[in-house]
Amino acid sequence: MRKLSSTRSVTFALASCLVAAPLLAQAVPAAPAAPAPAPAVPAAAPAPVAVRIGTPPITTSEGYLKAGAAELARLEADKPNNRKARNVIIFIGDGMSVTTLTAARIYEGQQKGVDGESYTAQMDRLPYTALVRTYSHDGQVPDSAPTATALVAGVKTLNGVIGVGPQAIEDNCKATEPYKVQSLFELAEDRGLATGIVSTATITHATPASTYAHTAQRDWEVDANMPAAAKAEGCIDIARQMVEWPHGNGLDVMLGGGRQHFMPNNAADPEYQTKMGKRADGKDLIATWQAANPKGAYVWNTEGFAGVDAKKASKLLGLFEQSHMQYDADRTATGSKEPSLAEMTSKAIELLAKNRKGFVLMVEAGRIDHGHHGGNARRALQDTVALNDALKAAMDKVDMRDTLIIVTSDHSHNFTMAGYPERGNPMLGNVVDQKGKASLALDGKGYTTLSYANGPGAVTTAARPDPLTQDTQALNYKQQALIPLPSETHSGEDVVARAAGPKAYLVKGTIEQNTIYQIMRAALGLK
Repeated sequence: MRKLSSTRSVTFALASCLVAAPLLAQAVPAAPAAPAPAPAVPAAAPAPVAVRIGTPPITTSEGYLKAGAAELARLEADKPNNRKARNVIIFIGDGMSVTTLTAARIYEGQQKGVDGESYTAQMDRLPYTALVRTYSHDGQVPDSAPTATALVAGVKTLNGVIGVGPQAIEDNCKATEPYKVQSLFELAEDRGLATGIVSTATITHATPASTYAHTAQRDWEVDANMPAAAKAEGCIDIARQMVEWPHGNGLDVMLGGGRQHFMPNNAADPEYQTKMGKRADGKDLIATWQAANPKGAYVWNTEGFAGVDAKKASKLLGLFEQSHMQYDADRTATGSKEPSLAEMTSKAIELLAKNRKGFVLMVEAGRIDHGHHGGNARRALQDTVALNDALKAAMDKVDMRDTLIIVTSDHSHNFTMAGYPERGNPMLGNVVDQKGKASLALDGKGYTTLSYANGPGAVTTAARPDPLTQDTQALNYKQQALIPLPSETHSGEDVVARAAGPKAYLVKGTIEQNTIYQIMRAALGLK
């Protein structure tokens, strides 16, 4: 993802009483109005702090030595799998920085009532790890379009474009046309493998679109977003490219948001009757897909989704929101009519696994990124936990002897975890030291463990609000930031890739992002 436009923004209610700012997302249910701030707490008498969460499982030196020896034995016992992969699944946590991984692990453990710091998340169970360089062809800090292209097509390209090489010119359809690059999904589909994409963002968003689209502008998700000149040159919007994809027999599974991109602007949405489709060309792409796939299933809510028999359906198209799907924290709080990322992943595997030649699947937790852009750590962390759940669901369904699984991120965020909080301090709480005392900044006020270098949580008033007087664990709380921006930005440090299965041992050291494509292709034996 990249800088957010006002046309795709939503304002969170601020439990922190900080300045509201746009966040690229669908509208989330309005939060209750924030209560009046409590009176400032004197520095000498900070507000009561939350109790420690979880108990460290090891309490002695001998215990740590024994645990270290056990982990060494596990590492020595691991044997590289050099078999050919039948299947490849790539999980992408959009914007899932190293800090996000650590904070989400602790948060997940604490949510389960155990010691968060030593908790082992599902991603931590994958045996091979590498650091991944994420710069794009023209950017020190990338957006999701070139990073996704690097991951699935093996080419670093320009910020803003999808499925085309670095010779492309952003926004120039005609000049970019000769530089299309083939994705792993196109290659796999042409060889007879099944293919699928799952995302909590719109299914036409940059990351999932990289599997099937070639465009000079990532924002051209629907024809209504395209300039007249691009249409006159014959450019095709991303939604149409998905439905008209000319490879093999087309994508077998497509699950995510973005229903409005497939519906004409005079058609009412089935879930939100006052909202309409967005297509200006009058095309009903859902009907087009259904006509081309009479044995396929189209669904838009959990009821329809639950009723899909993977053994009988030839293909599956699920569009569960007008725009992006809900954050996992909102989905679980409201009992929404949307399946979880884990449920979508399981259903996708059930359907794709029918192909005897194997399959290639992308699963994206797209809204980790959106939470960070809004300066809202709780939503970002909860969506990271949801990605762990999806990974476990996948590993429970496939044979890891013939399935390569890679979990990575497309880029990082300027999200930090700092201070000297005691062990077991609530991950979303204020910093409390080992003596149980709230840590205070030079202005005599507290501060949270998690914060951002820039974003909507920055203070634009003379006095910084005191987090000790606020509910920093509230769903809509925005962590404080240094530089005021309407949307928090990406950052350029390396991200992590983890892997298990055939050829997973190649994920090691520090690698270029486009090398992940080569590893997946080599694992499948595709020349």
